[in-house]
Amino acid sequence: MHTVPEPAYTVAVRALCEFTAKQGDLDLRFTPAPTAQEGIAGHITVTNRRPAGYLKEISLTQDFGPLRVRGRADGFDPARNRLEEIKTHRGRLETMPQNHRHLHWAQARVYAHLMCESRGLNRIEIALVYFDIVDQKEMVIVETETAAQLKAHFEAQCERFIAWAEQEIAHRTSRDSALNALAFPHADFRAGQRALAEAIYRSAISSRCLMAQAPTGIGKTVGTLFPLLKAWPKQQLDKIYFLTAKSAGRQLALDALATLHASPLRVVELVARDKACEYPDRACHGESCPLAQGFYDRLPSARAAALKHAQLDRATVATVAREHDVCPYYLSQELSRWADVIVGDYNYYFDTSAMLFALAEANRWRVSVLVDEAHNLVDRARGMYTASLDRAAFNAMRRGAPAMLKRVLNRVARAWSEASRDQRIEYAAYPEPPEALLSALSQAVSQMTEALADHPDAFTPDTLRFYFDAVHFTRIAERFGAHSIFDVTLTHQRNTVLCLRNVIPAPHLQARFARAHNVALFSATLTPAHFYADTLGLPETTVRIDVDSPFSADQLDVHAIADISTRYRDRAQSIERIADMIAAQYARAPGNYLSFFSSFEYLAQVSAALAERHPNVPCWLQSRAMSEAAQQAFLARFEPDGRGIGFAVLGGAFGEAIDLPGTRLIGAFVATLGLPQLNPVNEQMKTRMHDAFGEGYAYTYLFPGLQKVVQAAGRVIRGPEDRGVLFLIDDRFTRAEVLRLLPAWWRVQIVRQHDLRIA
Repeated sequence: MHTVPEPAYTVAVRALCEFTAKQGDLDLRFTPAPTAQEGIAGHITVTNRRPAGYLKEISLTQDFGPLRVRGRADGFDPARNRLEEIKTHRGRLETMPQNHRHLHWAQARVYAHLMCESRGLNRIEIALVYFDIVDQKEMVIVETETAAQLKAHFEAQCERFIAWAEQEIAHRTSRDSALNALAFPHADFRAGQRALAEAIYRSAISSRCLMAQAPTGIGKTVGTLFPLLKAWPKQQLDKIYFLTAKSAGRQLALDALATLHASPLRVVELVARDKACEYPDRACHGESCPLAQGFYDRLPSARAAALKHAQLDRATVATVAREHDVCPYYLSQELSRWADVIVGDYNYYFDTSAMLFALAEANRWRVSVLVDEAHNLVDRARGMYTASLDRAAFNAMRRGAPAMLKRVLNRVARAWSEASRDQRIEYAAYPEPPEALLSALSQAVSQMTEALADHPDAFTPDTLRFYFDAVHFTRIAERFGAHSIFDVTLTHQRNTVLCLRNVIPAPHLQARFARAHNVALFSATLTPAHFYADTLGLPETTVRIDVDSPFSADQLDVHAIADISTRYRDRAQSIERIADMIAAQYARAPGNYLSFFSSFEYLAQVSAALAERHPNVPCWLQSRAMSEAAQQAFLARFEPDGRGIGFAVLGGAFGEAIDLPGTRLIGAFVATLGLPQLNPVNEQMKTRMHDAFGEGYAYTYLFPGLQKVVQAAGRVIRGPEDRGVLFLIDDRFTRAEVLRLLPAWWRVQIVRQHDLRIA
């Protein structure tokens, strides 16, 4: 029996038309658009107005050569023989860029063709329905086309795409063949690296989440990427997202992918807009920026040229973008659609409006997500789902706001005053945000949105900034629950700051974990596992592994100092003793050391004492708001066989994700438990954590603090030949509940300063 072969490439109608029919300028001038929820509601409103017999959400598919084109038409009225493509919008329709309408018509005509084919129609009426979600009115633009005309249009779109699709099919075939043959890039796995790789592979095969605690120095980046690449062909993955907290993590991933020699695997690096922009003083539209003008007209050639490079890091993308006069930032976003591995920050997948999450949803991609240094995700996710408003900034904005907004902004001001009227203390938390204030903010957002739609250039930067902040605040308020706190802080001159503060990111992240084929979170510090599982909302089926360390206790001498306190009240007495301890160890074993403190103030006090009492000891200090260049200069001081003491703040830029192997670093002093500051905010968080998990102090203070200590200590031993020393300076390091959270391979010696003969 003869069977028709399956099409080699499936493409959604929207993706097809975005590829073939987008033209003109890149125009990112802010114009208020409906949210996803408003868009869905608008579609429902329109279709509910239609008569009986009206068909909604009609699935349509047609094959053309190697292509399968599929999609869902919004609506079809059999009685009128009318196909409808519904687009929601805000404000005046004439302000919508012409190239948007061109794209809408392209989609509508493709759906009309698919409808003609499925129903055997000779002609059809096509209606582009623009629905204003504010005034709930429809603008309907109608044309009638013959089936022959629509078929010609459809085939033209397909023909334009087929050459690209055939290239993509060839790429995928070549890539999968290469991945099947991919060999581990080194003679053998490092100790612990094989166990990690096997666990990652099993998580991909079983489509489960994995939380892996694996020590620094075993090659976690290669050990996580290699097994996923091997699993790729059989699991029919579409993408791997490698997500990092810091730029150093991105570079490690890019280096690991280069080491794996997985050509023709396509890798793209996503960087922040402000770091990629070639014209930071220009607005993102064709009338201002030359790289935005005609962007979509030049994009096809830029895209084709870019994808001749296997590794599209920031520099490569920038070079291609310059050669084709297109914006490098938006070129990299376009390349995300065609890359195999995407390396970028956490926010691209986990944030409220995350691009990579949205692309995976829209294209039904099968994605594997790797979360590097995953201990950072708790705090980063809290920031993503926290919103605040500052009264002083609001008042300054209100004075220069357009007259049309005065009344609604005055209403916000009154509700704001009412919300904080009775507060006499500096900080107070409340059961929920005040309804009157949320109502006033919602009205302000709605009116400002309408004003922007009609007068897009009427807002000053301050007004626009408040608008964005207010939109974010109201959207976060809609998610408010036991996972968050609403608090009001009184600052100088009776200024107030309102904050919807996320404490437990779990409810926001669960959909992100569920959407992925599998997620692997890995770090050297994921202890205790239940803390991260609870706060991040990992599925109950998540597998947890703790990879044995390849290092032995003989490599690292760990001393917990029992007779020094670094508590705030005791710091004055500790300063000279710590300075003497550092100097004595330096005299016994000259070399490079890192010393970590709880604050810049404490750091400065101890370094000053060291300079005064032991001027022969070289030292260099981390400063506040260090530039990337200054950070590199700080690290450059750690030369092989060098000598000196680097002073840094625990939890800062030098507490993790830096590699100083061999004699570049032979020891560390950690003069703090890293506990978050004792303040009203953290005390409220402790209460919320206790209500949720029954361990308020541990979840708020102890676990996050010790994680920073272990990360900092991990800078010392980076390879199997390294040797070093670690001083944990505080009597609390001798407590059982603290020792239990330190790495199992450490052999901690509890000593007094005098026992070290360095008093």
